[in-house]
Amino acid sequence: MNKLLKNIITLAAAIVPLSCTQKQEATVSTDIIDMSVYEGLPFEMSEVEQPLFPDYSVSITDFGAVADGKTLNTEAINNAIKDVNGKGGGKVVIPAGLWMTGPIELLSNVNLYTEKNALVLFTDDFNAYPILETSFEGLNTRRCQSPISAWNAENIAITGHGVFDGAGDSWRPVKKGKMTEAQWKALVASGGVVEKDVWYPTAGSLKGAMACKEFNNPEGIDTDEEWNEIRPWLRPVLLNIVKSKKVLLEGVTFKNSPSWCLHPLSCEHITIKGVKVFNPWYSQNGDALDLESCNYALVIDNVFDAGDDAICIKSGKDEDGRRRGEPCQNVIVKNNVVLHGHGGFVVGSEMSGGVKNIYVSDCTFLGTDVGLRFKSTRGRGGVVENIHIHNINMIDIPHEALLFDLFYGGKGAGEETDEELAARMKVAVPPVTEETPAFRDIYISDVTVNGAGRAMFFNGLPEMPIRNIDIKNVDITNAKSGIVISQAENVTIENTNVEAESDTLKVRFSKNVKVNGEEFHN
Repeated sequence: MNKLLKNIITLAAAIVPLSCTQKQEATVSTDIIDMSVYEGLPFEMSEVEQPLFPDYSVSITDFGAVADGKTLNTEAINNAIKDVNGKGGGKVVIPAGLWMTGPIELLSNVNLYTEKNALVLFTDDFNAYPILETSFEGLNTRRCQSPISAWNAENIAITGHGVFDGAGDSWRPVKKGKMTEAQWKALVASGGVVEKDVWYPTAGSLKGAMACKEFNNPEGIDTDEEWNEIRPWLRPVLLNIVKSKKVLLEGVTFKNSPSWCLHPLSCEHITIKGVKVFNPWYSQNGDALDLESCNYALVIDNVFDAGDDAICIKSGKDEDGRRRGEPCQNVIVKNNVVLHGHGGFVVGSEMSGGVKNIYVSDCTFLGTDVGLRFKSTRGRGGVVENIHIHNINMIDIPHEALLFDLFYGGKGAGEETDEELAARMKVAVPPVTEETPAFRDIYISDVTVNGAGRAMFFNGLPEMPIRNIDIKNVDITNAKSGIVISQAENVTIENTNVEAESDTLKVRFSKNVKVNGEEFHN
């Protein structure tokens, strides 16, 4: 069908039923996706539904908001959202200006629209963010309320041209090794607490860190008083949208998040288009996008600059993730640029609910620590399968251009020594159970890389090798070392060129490996 005609029919279908209701305005779409994004998909996938909003609009200034950079506009912004929601939906406009605020809660049928030169700065007062039951890093826990959030909402959007700044520097711990000497001295002089070459903004933040045995979720904190004491450690993600449908993020900029920046969780029909995300390279846990347990998603035409992983697909961690049982699936990632990050495109390590039907194409990675990064570890469980990656360009990748690591230990690429990795890999081989992660049926083609530490590293589990990997038309030049394939089965690499200083190819503990027509069994 002609694309223009199809769009007209779709819009008409939305308008006609409402014309019978005298009290409701005609609805208009905020955006119509170019249908070519669905062309050539290697799996069947329904179109991602877009939100529609009534033609009703208010400004936050109508509710008393003041753009002086110091007045706290939390109540005014949220009252504007409640007004539009209560009237059946429409647009809440944030005009040009510097707007200070606390947490913003999106409600159904509301498009939060930012005009050009609108800068929304979230307060760095920790007490403005209530401590809530939530999920972080795939586990059920408590965190501070996010600066922007929505729960069980439908038909919501954040659009326009503005900037949302999460005041993350006030929340995040900082490692000395990630700053220059002058930066470190200035940071320490600003206050806070230093412990083992890590700066914490408050003593409560340090106490929270000490309560974490693994990753960032504290243990042994029981009473409300104890939780409140470590509030500065409970860094929220900048945007947290949970169990919501028909979600659109378009055109705006998100920056300086306390931890992860964008975190859609258990959402359906979500579009992230033309968005920019900037977190400082030293920002601890400063992921750009963590799409977790979502179904039907578009991530297109965005720019990401992250302090941790950039475009990351997740589905919960360990028992909590398996109990949730919600895979991240039916996702298109297309035409994105990543300026920095631990990984350009990443699956895991929290993938216990499964990941499937993912299509990544036409993306550019500029100096990410790792290019394509797949990671998990024993205890996760879950299956990652039917992943298709095509037409990726990378330059200046200091570590692996392509990495499968099923012995992930929680550190960034290059932060763990070979000896530490080898020690973790020497433990006894456990039986296969529901806690055993599986990566299989992954297809990668047309990848060009100029500059890499190691071209490719497959590091599967002896009890569950990485299986059915098809790689073709890959050209990697200026690599320090070549390809290492360990604990893998049914790997085909064809029409691939790797120019490396040493160790062009090593195959060990693997079966049915074919590289440019030559078979390897070890």
